[in-house]
Amino acid sequence: MSEKHLFGILGELVATSRLVVDRPAGSRHPRVPQAVYPVDYGYLEGTVAADSDGVDVFCGSAACTGVVGFFVTADPVKRDVEIKVLIDCTADEIEGVRRLLDDVLEIGGMLVLRSTETD
Repeated sequence: MSEKHLFGILGELVATSRLVVDRPAGSRHPRVPQAVYPVDYGYLEGTVAADSDGVDVFCGSAACTGVVGFFVTADPVKRDVEIKVLIDCTADEIEGVRRLLDDVLEIGGMLVLRSTETD
């Protein structure tokens, strides 16, 4: 699958799903109180991820930019691998999410950014 096709599918999932924010920016993780969300965090209602919940999303402040990338995460405690889609995130917000995933939650994350050629 090409990058353009993948980001097109992700964009369609976002456009055709209701975003449910269950952890607004500035809120704390329910099990890791030192983890503060730098942007809104939630899921796409009506979708299914590897953990059988909705597809996870981080939603930033760069309105109308759509899917800008995603993180592939591996959580040794939950013993799962997931993607976390980045919607409307600025470069600084993406860095804040990276720090949350890598440094605070320690689940690691490989960032895949949408290239400008896929637009």
